Amino acid sequence: MKRSAKEFEYTEDTMVLSKFAKALGHPARIIILKHLSNQSCCFTGDLLDVLPLAQSTISQHLKELKEAGLIDGEVNPPKVKYCINDANWKKAQGLFQILFKEDFTSMSCC
Repeated sequence: MKRSAKEFEYTEDTMVLSKFAKALGHPARIIILKHLSNQSCCFTGDLLDVLPLAQSTISQHLKELKEAGLIDGEVNPPKVKYCINDANWKKAQGLFQILFKEDFTSMSCC
């Protein structure tokens, strides 16, 4: 008997990978991560020189990355300092490696 979508349970790794993938789904967020990877931390205002976006838009992208756990933000009034969350970044790397090792091309389609 086939289970309904409501009855289906995704594994924790699948849910986490999906959360990471969603956070990485915008080019501005990739640029933010690349920028953060080249330094120990940065402030929101620093990213105004990197991206041609409004501060509010950059803040929204930072929020998405933070909610996914890929970056951390430390409030230092009146600024917020951001850095990559090393543990979650390593977890993301591992989960994506597992996914990309799958050979989806071996199945014939259409």
